[in-house]
Amino acid sequence: MLILTTDTVPGRTVDPLGLVRGSTVRAKHIGSDIVASLRNLVGGEVKEYAALMAGAREQALDRMIDEARALGADAVIAVRFESSMISDGASEILAYGTAVKLS
Repeated sequence: MLILTTDTVPGRTVDPLGLVRGSTVRAKHIGSDIVASLRNLVGGEVKEYAALMAGAREQALDRMIDEARALGADAVIAVRFESSMISDGASEILAYGTAVKLS
């Protein structure tokens, strides 16, 4: 599956099939929270949270791709990611774009 942030596929004609999206909500883990709090004291990247969000992005992207495949898409264009805080300890990651057939 071709995934692009652009609105077109160079050299190809696109036939839009519709909006596709995938999302996941991830919560912090108490163990990661303790390590992250200690890391906050000395500064630097909070690797525990970075890994949590990287996994969430991949899962949201996979779910969007599954939705595009179900529509018979060859590609998803204009792909974007958004995040939002659901509660103090949980965030949602959303991946969305336009599923298209290529010719």
